[in-house]
Amino acid sequence: MKVNGITDIFFDLDHTLWDFDRNSALTFAKIFELNKIDVEVNDFLFHYEPINLNYWKLYREEKIDKQSLRFGRLNDAFLAVGEKVSKDLIYKLADDYITYLTTHNYLFENTLEVLNYLTTNYILHIITNGFEEVQQKKLIRSNIDKYFKTVTNSEMVGVKKPNPKIFNYALNMAETKVENSIMIGDSYEADILGAQNVGMDVIFFDATNTVATNGVKKINNLIQLKKYL
Repeated sequence: MKVNGITDIFFDLDHTLWDFDRNSALTFAKIFELNKIDVEVNDFLFHYEPINLNYWKLYREEKIDKQSLRFGRLNDAFLAVGEKVSKDLIYKLADDYITYLTTHNYLFENTLEVLNYLTTNYILHIITNGFEEVQQKKLIRSNIDKYFKTVTNSEMVGVKKPNPKIFNYALNMAETKVENSIMIGDSYEADILGAQNVGMDVIFFDATNTVATNGVKKINNLIQLKKYL
């Protein structure tokens, strides 16, 4: 069931193309070793991952700032595993995490095949809420920056998905129309509802195949985009 009339495809980056959880886990293993943190990484991640998602939700909703996110998610995770860590060390770990995160650049399965397939018929773009200083490095170091005509980052716009301003900014920068555009992302709230609210078509990337989508087009592997595009 091909989607007709599309000229421009907008992708989210983290959790959609760039395998954030895998790369993040490797980064924590590295910085725990560097800073001699005697905590089992998997135990830490068990608590950290849902805490991080909640902090990102607060960040999207403009309820906390960037520094509060970076400090709070680590502090709360260490408290959850019962490890006492000084504020100074948490700030250092937060910096180290950003420094080393882009030294690991695993992509989701079939990312390169799908990007090569799509780029022959469509113009590709990125819309991301991630920190500006790391998102471009992720694209470059994973060797996918060449596929994208534009990259719209929430920090350059001053708002985050699902705010309509970021989608309209991205559409303007891409010099395309909403009726010719489609958004693909893993966050139902930020990517799917956000894009729908400005009139864009959408495809929801649900890697775990666990979210009900009320009739929204859904994939759990990027290769399935070939069915629609």
